[in-house]
Amino acid sequence: MATTTVTTTSGKQRKLARRKNHDKWGYVFMAPFFIFFLAFNFYPMFYTIYLSFTDLAGWATEANIVGFRNFTNIYNNMLFRRAVSNTFILWIVNFVPQIILAFLLAYWFTSRRLNLKGIGFFKSMFYLPNIITAASVAVIFSSLFSYPRGPLNLIMLQWNLIDSPIDFFRSVWMTRGIVSFIQFWMWYGQTTIVLQAGILGIDENLFDAARVDGATDWQSFTKITMPLMKPITLYVLITSLIGGLQMFDIPYLLTGGGPQQSVETMITFIYKQAFQGGRNLNVAATASVVLLLMTTVFSLLVFNSFRTRATKSNKGGK
Repeated sequence: MATTTVTTTSGKQRKLARRKNHDKWGYVFMAPFFIFFLAFNFYPMFYTIYLSFTDLAGWATEANIVGFRNFTNIYNNMLFRRAVSNTFILWIVNFVPQIILAFLLAYWFTSRRLNLKGIGFFKSMFYLPNIITAASVAVIFSSLFSYPRGPLNLIMLQWNLIDSPIDFFRSVWMTRGIVSFIQFWMWYGQTTIVLQAGILGIDENLFDAARVDGATDWQSFTKITMPLMKPITLYVLITSLIGGLQMFDIPYLLTGGGPQQSVETMITFIYKQAFQGGRNLNVAATASVVLLLMTTVFSLLVFNSFRTRATKSNKGGK
């Protein structure tokens, strides 16, 4: 009996030893990620924060600490303040119709009563703009709205909708509208797919029970789907907010930020300060830190807003 117990114990110890030997390979495979993260994300982030407190600019290699002077200057910089307002305008104008259309399409695609055909084809077509490179999209829309003989101008002249060609990219609001539409067009397909995945994750028995009780599709959508979609909606809102604050490629490639800095965003401002003109690295670093703080603050506000609503809903249900 004792021999059997000793044998069993030693067998367990050998299994544990083998498991520990296997476990170390998990750390080995995770190591490259952490090494690259520390080298290309963690260190640059803290070095950028350091530069925001210095006077490093141009081709200088030595920097002096200047405290919070850069933050005072960036607050009084009218171009940066305009870039902040432009960024939020462009994001809001493209996100509001994007989330509305995405919810509508997700509802149609998942409706058992409508039972639409060819859903896979439509999802592929809606998602297609998202996989086209930003440079290609910028070239397409630049040619489409070009002056004076762009396709859109020629069509409107032929249909007698206008008397003379329109220079779209000389108008502040037309340029903002075009950039916002491009952002909307490129991302509404992905938003639709994410929302559809969230709807499909809801227990179908809830909808069956609602139908038995006589609920309409719209009532099921507003009373069941929307409340249970809050985590997915929060994810979409946060990721869209972060992406909107980091908007760069389309505004820069399409007009370079013009006309009159109407589509100058925070990232285009940072890029120009760091790599064009006087290479004001301290200004670019300060703007980057401000962008980081804004992203963090707005994300926390959205999280707290959703949490507060959920708490109130739970109290109301009780």
